Amino acid sequence: MISNCPHCQTSLKLGDAQKAKLQKALDALEPGKILTIKCPSCTKPIKLEASRSSAAGNIGGITPPSPPDLGWLKESAVQEDDRIEDIPMALVLYPDNEQRDIVRDALEQVGYQVVFGKDIEEARERMRFVSFACVVLHSQFESPKLEDSTFHQYMRNMSMQRRRYLFYILVGPEFHTLYNLQALAYSANLLINDKDLYHMGIALRKAIPLYEEIFGAFMEELTSSGKS
Repeated sequence: MISNCPHCQTSLKLGDAQKAKLQKALDALEPGKILTIKCPSCTKPIKLEASRSSAAGNIGGITPPSPPDLGWLKESAVQEDDRIEDIPMALVLYPDNEQRDIVRDALEQVGYQVVFGKDIEEARERMRFVSFACVVLHSQFESPKLEDSTFHQYMRNMSMQRRRYLFYILVGPEFHTLYNLQALAYSANLLINDKDLYHMGIALRKAIPLYEEIFGAFMEELTSSGKS
């Protein structure tokens, strides 16, 4: 596992959770493929090769990993280098109850400016004129089942020119908090179970820096080449 930037030699200071997720991403790469992350100090891209030990893995009978252990979440275990700064607006589509205030507080704690959507039509209209960095949807905001949500389908069908710059969060009783495999299945960046809502701020401080480490350099390269 890389510990220093090859360009400026600055220590990357990756937390244990970040190292584990980065190693998983490397293990998932096909031989000869490259994973690029951005140095938080000099911002230059760091290219990492696929793990050799995983190149000869068994192809058949794949079993998905279990949901993550959330013991650290309940203990409020977050490192100082997981702080998030200068993040713009978040659109929240959530039932008007006390839990919505918890979501708002968690987003504001990590720097978002929070805007609540009254309904789906208003939310989509706002997104036409405002470049939101984050969208939060409760799975039962529009209908009892997420599969019937027109807004969720709107997010899933959004062009990648817009979608790659949106951090999409789903909240609901059917989700496993911070379970990346389930998030991928729902085309989301982060999942939060209702019972873990009081720990949403900590989950954000873990999930967003990792997202920016893995995809930040890629999106920056697209922007610089005029392919945003």
